[in-house]
Amino acid sequence: MPQKAAPAKRPSAPAAPKRPSRPSEVRIIGGEWKRTRLAVADKPGLRPTPDRVRETLFNWLASLAGAGGGELPGWQCVDAFAGTGALGFEAASRGAANVLLCEQDAALAAQLQATKTKLAAEAVRIERGSGVTALERVPAGSLDAVFLDPPFDSTALYEPALRAAARSLRDGGSVYLEAPRRWSDEELAAFGLVGFRYLKAGAVHAHLLRRAADRTA
Repeated sequence: MPQKAAPAKRPSAPAAPKRPSRPSEVRIIGGEWKRTRLAVADKPGLRPTPDRVRETLFNWLASLAGAGGGELPGWQCVDAFAGTGALGFEAASRGAANVLLCEQDAALAAQLQATKTKLAAEAVRIERGSGVTALERVPAGSLDAVFLDPPFDSTALYEPALRAAARSLRDGGSVYLEAPRRWSDEELAAFGLVGFRYLKAGAVHAHLLRRAADRTA
């Protein structure tokens, strides 16, 4: 007797893509508020710079400051896409004199303000709005460091942010750029910038950039 054919299997539904995990908090690496923990809100696009990358970045910056102890005494800084504020608060913890943290999201800006109050961070100013616009308002040649880590999917922000940041740098100043890919010297040259230090950690491409004029001075 012929056997009945087995019923065809129904195709299984495709698995939902896994959401990238993010830490629930990050910590300040050094300075006055060393080991202070900053909460990471569950927000789309929020991607705090990993602790290890920040530690390396601030070692680079401290070597440029030349003050010892990882300090950035008297520095003028802008954290243009602040998010958790990890970069800006780290700079203030290490002695920066003025740090502007810019954030578009109202809830994140409120969280930054709460952290500023908790730390009594007098050197820090919080501004809700566009980091690019804030950089464009800064007097040319006035900043020691600009931190740029926009959401990776906001590709349209990178060029105007780099242009505004390059204009704002004083002699010897630096731009930290965090991106989903490595930027070439040819691309950076359009903004008068050149790569100085670089590392890759997972999906993060971390660049420390300086003005091309500083390299040839």
